[in-house]
Amino acid sequence: MYCKKECIAMLLAGGQGSRLYDLTKQIAKPAVSFGGKYKIIDFPLSNCINSGIDTVGVLTQYQPLALNDYVGGGAPWDLDRMRGGLTVLPPYQGSTHSDWYKGTANAIYQNIKFIKQYDPDYVLILSGDHIYRMDYNKMLEQHKATGAACTVATITVPMEEAFRFGICNTNKDGSIYEFEEKPKNPKNNQASMGIYIFTTKTLIEYLENDEEDENSSNDFGKNIIPNLLANGEKLYSYTFDGYWKDVGTISSLWEANMDLIGEEPVLKLLESDMRIYSKNNARAPQYIGSSAVVENSLVSEGSRIEGTVKNSILSGGVIVEKGAIVLDSVIMEDVVIKKNAKVYTAIIDSNTVVDAGATVGKEGAGKEDIAVVASGSVIKK
Repeated sequence: MYCKKECIAMLLAGGQGSRLYDLTKQIAKPAVSFGGKYKIIDFPLSNCINSGIDTVGVLTQYQPLALNDYVGGGAPWDLDRMRGGLTVLPPYQGSTHSDWYKGTANAIYQNIKFIKQYDPDYVLILSGDHIYRMDYNKMLEQHKATGAACTVATITVPMEEAFRFGICNTNKDGSIYEFEEKPKNPKNNQASMGIYIFTTKTLIEYLENDEEDENSSNDFGKNIIPNLLANGEKLYSYTFDGYWKDVGTISSLWEANMDLIGEEPVLKLLESDMRIYSKNNARAPQYIGSSAVVENSLVSEGSRIEGTVKNSILSGGVIVEKGAIVLDSVIMEDVVIKKNAKVYTAIIDSNTVVDAGATVGKEGAGKEDIAVVASGSVIKK
């Protein structure tokens, strides 16, 4: 039995994340670990429940096993509801055709029946690969106040990076008169965050029309938004001024982790009003040995540190033996760094062993030369 919802969320979590290389060979990008105790998908899911949105469809595709297992029935995010809650939506075979999701718009199109079950007035479209905290209800209130067909969340990015994003050109009242997808010569630096609120009727109409267009890329930024503008629909920008990071590359993922540490962290996750929830297995407290040196680092439960750890993020169950050195690195779950091993400016995925005396990365390396080690590797001396 389904009950009517004012707004439901559709979370696009099927991306391959090829620019994360070895980190996403076996898992989807939203399932990649972050900050010692989270997965990337924890952020949009937590934002939903913190914003009062209790019905979320999670659209999966690439390497979905680990992600499906992680989100389960949605309990860690209070999304295990009798009416609504979290539903995993993989591609499925219909009576007339079977298709992988061909683009962001096609993924939502294939799940129109799911949307209609809840008869929502509005649909929130989200990406599963961004690090940020946001109250979607504020965006929804603006959407209703303006009477927009679609509201696009935007954030100010450095002008020199604007060409990497979809750029919203707006009037003084925030209405969008032009949307340029990754323009060579952007007119401004108000970038789309890949977060949209649609009036449901409009969304379904444009998805159905887009599906009939054989020349369409079936993408929100390339097709749906420009089509709305071309037809004179009301589109507005919602300006977000908080922390937001697209962690689709090795350097951006490393940077976002580093933003958690320092005397004055750029990314602060301890504020109680917008808590980020996660699914964590219970572990024993971390142990810091008498010979250990730990500076400006986050060390998660179940870890045992007897060596030196500086400017780093360690997930649960990490072991750093005596004489080992870890600098400027992100170490994921259950990694063992043996005696006298050295790790410099690296991201090491889970269940890896760095043998005694082995070296990962280069001392003094910058964010453009980050060493990446795939899950389950053994690094020999």
